[in-house]
Amino acid sequence: MPKIMQMGSLKEREIIREIKNGAIFIYPCDTIYGLGCNALNGASVKRLREIKQRSEKPFSVIAQSKEWILRNFEARKNYVNRLPGPYTFIMRPKKQGLLSVEVTKGNDTVGVRIPDHPFIKVIQKAKVPFVTTSVNFAGQRPATDISKIPSEIINNVDYIIGDIVLDNAPSTLIDLTSEIPKIIKRNA
Repeated sequence: MPKIMQMGSLKEREIIREIKNGAIFIYPCDTIYGLGCNALNGASVKRLREIKQRSEKPFSVIAQSKEWILRNFEARKNYVNRLPGPYTFIMRPKKQGLLSVEVTKGNDTVGVRIPDHPFIKVIQKAKVPFVTTSVNFAGQRPATDISKIPSEIINNVDYIIGDIVLDNAPSTLIDLTSEIPKIIKRNA
């Protein structure tokens, strides 16, 4: 069974330690609930893939800072400056090995975001990139209410943060890998 914590009673040191150790979290964002773990820990990312039943599609990551994005990706500063916010930017890393291959699954691009939510500041204090994906089985609607998350997901994560209903849409996905940015999926 997962450990459940409310936003008002978070134990930051514990959360940071557990992120670094590879724990899997359900957590609130500025959009919907996320499912995530340390993006450098291949075993954790593989476990998250099994929970989500998503075999090959790459995951996005929460960046530890705007500076980290600009240092590590072929990024456009004018877009990065829109963060934090409800955006996921598709970019190319400047070098190999930035994330576990379990995150990228061989793709040469990565979705990167910084959600605008207080819990994200705790994630960022761990100073590691953090996988972020919607809480659902692949191909199903994302969860906005913890009480409606399937038990097969709940029983396989280590931590659940929060308990409110997030009545928002997923982030807007913008591809920044070509000359002209392209909206892939709009936040509706």
